[in-house]
Amino acid sequence: MKKSIFYHAGCPVCVSAEHDIINLVGEENVEIVHFGEDKSRIEEAEKTGVKSVPALVTPTGNVLHINFGASMEDVKA
Repeated sequence: MKKSIFYHAGCPVCVSAEHDIINLVGEENVEIVHFGEDKSRIEEAEKTGVKSVPALVTPTGNVLHINFGASMEDVKA
């Protein structure tokens, strides 16, 4: 099974959501991408439809925007 991808920027809202996602789906079922640690993944996230973070992209390609933390424009700045 393909993993979900959880994108975030490291803010308190994002970190809290990261912990909740891991508790809900299991660490083995989700890849965590922290843009503060890996900005090279921003373009990838935007191509999948991520408009703000935190966001979870499901294995089927659905983008679930969670509790608005920062727009992608803020992340790129």
